[in-house]
Amino acid sequence: MAKDLTPKYTVPGLEREAAGRLIGVLRLRLHALNDLHLTLKHVHWNVVGPHFIAVHEMIDPQVDRVRDMADDVAERIAALGGVAQGTPGALVEERKWQDYSIGRDSAIAHLGALDVVYTGLIEGVRGAVKEVGDLDPATEDLLIEQLRDLEQFQWFVRAHLETANGTLATAEAGTEREAAARGAALD
Repeated sequence: MAKDLTPKYTVPGLEREAAGRLIGVLRLRLHALNDLHLTLKHVHWNVVGPHFIAVHEMIDPQVDRVRDMADDVAERIAALGGVAQGTPGALVEERKWQDYSIGRDSAIAHLGALDVVYTGLIEGVRGAVKEVGDLDPATEDLLIEQLRDLEQFQWFVRAHLETANGTLATAEAGTEREAAARGAALD
């Protein structure tokens, strides 16, 4: 049974029931962003090999922006009258994906796995944009702005995984581990 997230009050011009739907969508986005922040730091700490410094330094600005995105989503939830559940327990309980599965590995292997992570995240944001589009243009705008940044971050990752003829090493990978192996094959 789904939680009733209908707030006691919300922003002017928005029905409380619509706000509850928005809060539900945004809760999962908040969990995804908090998870991505931790995953990116994990990658930052566990990359090795000849591409170490390039990837190590590429990740931190992404971490910073993702933290800002999470803060924006949490504040939107609060503005709508909801509770921004930012605890690890809520994230693990409510998420719809498995934990990041790559430990200490080559930078390119991690980038292969991150490509899969970003694909899942971007698909989730696109779905959320569609879901909130008719309900609230302010929430839709917030998600669209984040979508642009997340797509750019994936582009940065994919630039390391693309061959000169335009083939993406992770194109057919279905899992993080498979994508990591395909990325590592480029080393």
